[in-house]
Amino acid sequence: MIRVSVIIPTLNEAVSLKTTIDAVKALGEDIEIIVVDGGSRDETILVAEDSGALVISSERRRGTQMHAGAIAANGEVLWFLHADTCPSPETIGQIRTTLADTESVGGNFTMLFDGDTRPARFMTWLYPKLRRIGLVYGDSGIFVRREIYEGIGGFKPFPLFEDLDFVRRLRREGRFVNLSASVTTSSRRFERRSFLLMFSRWSFLQILFWLGVSPYFLARFYRPVRDSKK
Repeated sequence: MIRVSVIIPTLNEAVSLKTTIDAVKALGEDIEIIVVDGGSRDETILVAEDSGALVISSERRRGTQMHAGAIAANGEVLWFLHADTCPSPETIGQIRTTLADTESVGGNFTMLFDGDTRPARFMTWLYPKLRRIGLVYGDSGIFVRREIYEGIGGFKPFPLFEDLDFVRRLRREGRFVNLSASVTTSSRRFERRSFLLMFSRWSFLQILFWLGVSPYFLARFYRPVRDSKK
């Protein structure tokens, strides 16, 4: 059986993390769980340790943290999950079935946003449309063969759009599969914010990224959801 390493980057995720780890543990045995913390000031590390995950520390930056987790992982497959994203029971079986095909290098899952707010329903509707035009985001549960990950140099230490960059390079190596099983992510990013303003800004930043503007420059105009809670 293919061993899977689940890598979860964290920063002040004590509230969400246990639910995510419990969902991963429910998928079955022979799954390694690695939490890569970027300097949390809450009880994230304690929650991770109490849940049985391997915890390592890294410089704060999602791409950097995920790469650190990949280096520490022992699995043949690397599966990157956000700390507020829970996989459905079918996900692990679909990963193993997909990668039994040697032409498949990796993939992701159907994205659902929790809650019944209008922004959550809209984003759940929108994500499959974005996927059809090649836009794949980290919160959709990207997985990849370890040797392919190492071959393309893994995640770059970008402060923004490290997922888009990674998938773009990954697709050059073989078949990237969008699977029917779902992962459900938190709608917290829409709370206490103007959804229209947030969505417009995010779309504009992406256009600039695809036009070649540095993600280091674009990060100046992006406020992470964790910071919005402070």
